[in-house]
Amino acid sequence: MKRNLVTFLGLATAISLTGCSSSSSTATSTTAAETTAAQAEATEEQASAISGVFSGSSVGMQGTVTVELTVEDGVITDAAVTESHETPNVAGVALERIPQQIVEHQTTTLDAVTGATLASNAIMRAAANAAEEAGLDKDALKANAYHAEAGEAQTWDTDVLVVGGGGAGFSSAITAAQDGANVILIEKSSFIGGNTMMAGGAYNAYDPEAQAGTILSAAQKNTLDGYLALDPSDEALKFDVFPEWEEVLIQLQSDIQDFYAANEGTTAGVDMPGFDSISLHMWHIYTGGLRELTDGSWLASDINMARTLAENALDTYDWVGTLGVKTSSEAEAADTLYTVLGAMWPRTHEISASSELMDALKTSAEEAGVTVYAETAATSLITDESGRVIGAEAEQADGTKITIQTTKGVILACGGYCANPAMVKEYDQYWGDDLSDHTLTTNVGTNTGDGILMAMEIGADVTGLEIAQMMPSSSPVKGTMTDGIWADASAQIWIDGEGNRFVDEYAERDVLAKASLALDDGIFYIIYAGRTSEDEDGMFRGASMDSSLFGTSVSDMVANGHIWYGSTLAELAEASNTAAAGVAPGFTEEALRNTIETYNSYVAAQKDDDFGKEVLAGAIDLDYIESHDDVGICISPRKASLHHTMGGLRIDTDASVLDTEGNAIEGLWAAGEVTGGIHAGNRLGGNAEADIFTMGRIAGHNAAAE
Repeated sequence: MKRNLVTFLGLATAISLTGCSSSSSTATSTTAAETTAAQAEATEEQASAISGVFSGSSVGMQGTVTVELTVEDGVITDAAVTESHETPNVAGVALERIPQQIVEHQTTTLDAVTGATLASNAIMRAAANAAEEAGLDKDALKANAYHAEAGEAQTWDTDVLVVGGGGAGFSSAITAAQDGANVILIEKSSFIGGNTMMAGGAYNAYDPEAQAGTILSAAQKNTLDGYLALDPSDEALKFDVFPEWEEVLIQLQSDIQDFYAANEGTTAGVDMPGFDSISLHMWHIYTGGLRELTDGSWLASDINMARTLAENALDTYDWVGTLGVKTSSEAEAADTLYTVLGAMWPRTHEISASSELMDALKTSAEEAGVTVYAETAATSLITDESGRVIGAEAEQADGTKITIQTTKGVILACGGYCANPAMVKEYDQYWGDDLSDHTLTTNVGTNTGDGILMAMEIGADVTGLEIAQMMPSSSPVKGTMTDGIWADASAQIWIDGEGNRFVDEYAERDVLAKASLALDDGIFYIIYAGRTSEDEDGMFRGASMDSSLFGTSVSDMVANGHIWYGSTLAELAEASNTAAAGVAPGFTEEALRNTIETYNSYVAAQKDDDFGKEVLAGAIDLDYIESHDDVGICISPRKASLHHTMGGLRIDTDASVLDTEGNAIEGLWAAGEVTGGIHAGNRLGGNAEADIFTMGRIAGHNAAAE
């Protein structure tokens, strides 16, 4: 099996100048000047004679970037990116703007595009290499360096200002506009979407109709029985610290008993329907986020915020569907419910992701009358004498100062601070040495905590800054969630460098991250053998080279040295001796076969004897796969990276930002990852999109009604 390995090459150019010496200093000076002038004239003549098409390459965020320069008589007449693996939604502005500016200003030294710095620099480096290949005058290109100049300061007026162009921002803006407010939305980056652009389309919601169309597995019933057996006096539940949550457990136990009574005579795994409830979703939020800090104190979700999320998520999901966003209909929901990594229960609904989601939200916002400005970053909040927020100061990418005055107020929806690892490390009381000032992140580069810091400057309170969530299934090289492939959390098989399972793959994300970080170099591996077959046995019968995740196919992942693939376990083991993502564990066929066959037996028994995995699926049909050349098995190297900051601004159920005395700051609301309190020490997978749209909608309603 062939492998294409990406090699990162650094290019350096040295220029040495040699002068003449003489006993007369005056003569030496004159001779040097004449020589320099002659050399410059010769260089200019040489450059003016250059014509043709020249190519240069560099490395961007996602791979090789190649630029072709068309030169006529020493003048660059065209610049084109002929190869790019950058994400179009993120790097689109850079891919268009920088080549245009290279031609316009005859230089390869330009401003990087906000939010696409790595792609911007790669384009400029590739163009510089093409210019060097052409023999163009490098000094002249540098002398033409172009940097945008600020325009005259401006003042804008509106009813509601929304800061942040992700899911929380657009849901806030659309809602406020639908309620009759004039709305301006500003986004720091050159593209809209923020972290929502990177989300995988997983949305958690209690959905009784969808659950009724599913079958409760035996493992799920065991979990419910375990909840019935819980004793409120159990110290592990921490009701001595958070007594308000006892009522949720009591309600959950009542809900489960009512469910069993209503379905008496049915059997789990056969004909007992699926189960979920508001109390179960809340219980998962509580237990999934209940965490002890390094100082011995405990952190738990605000019960009122958790209830607001659980009770309103489904209605919000339906509302999002009215905006042109793809969601599951009631008839489809039962077939599409799944468990995203770290969700703890199959209540995850599908929703549009990436550019498809953001394009729909942007179209709905424009139809509602929202005015959107990209590359416009809020820098501070404006308050009146009473402390009410009446607008914000902002700055555009070219340095132009903007004052935005509001009649109703400001909604902060500008994300967390995982792209500011130094800030994460400063507040951390959970991860310790597993974090550094340079820990990688899944986030866009603009998520640096701006909104939190701006609000703190006017007296806003914060909560939960002690913990940031790490996404265990991230690229070991980039920190992103790309360059790998896996299935539903219930079906994932995680192995260490010896090929052995080491954790309950259905556990919360921080549990998974801590277990993986304890391994050599913090790297682990996910086995993937396709999706569940349509047959009743639910076996996984292999992945094709066309299989994909996050828009990248298995064939491309293999070609770029990101994962391993084999049509048999022997081929897969052999492939693992070559480098992928910088590692080559060299699995043995015997170890892989033993791990898979053991896991298959646990799925059949619906009982995990090793790690107690609560929801088990994903048995792999090795006989089928190894007898069919068109399918195989993949292994993806992974390593934890920063994913979601648990803490942020303290808000109430109206999405009003609270001050340090617990009072609502008039004219200021917040939604999404800029806030804290809902998820406590660990956010459940699939709760982020439910959070941003639910609380964004609430913020928009209340701001418009002010």
